[in-house]
Amino acid sequence: MVDWIEIGTIDDIPRLGARVVQTASGNIGVFRTSADEIFALHDRCPHKEGPLSQGIVHGKRVTCPLHNYVLDLSTGQAVPPDEGCAATYPVKTENGKVWLLF
Repeated sequence: MVDWIEIGTIDDIPRLGARVVQTASGNIGVFRTSADEIFALHDRCPHKEGPLSQGIVHGKRVTCPLHNYVLDLSTGQAVPPDEGCAATYPVKTENGKVWLLF
């Protein structure tokens, strides 16, 4: 069964940073941009499985801390010339609370 799960508030996620949500299927990185947009990706880079949640958020992208792979937060797709994709998860905010669908 798939449900919306409350994972905290927007203020729990550092601006230009991430928070990790642990699930039975693996970790999910929940990212916050400078414009307070929230995105969620599987917390493993498609290149060498680096922890994306420890990467640098810039614009609507995150750079993997291991080998500088850049991924689009809205699609999970690597930005050329990089290749690969990280799974994305629906996320929403309501009254300052952040909800994740998985």
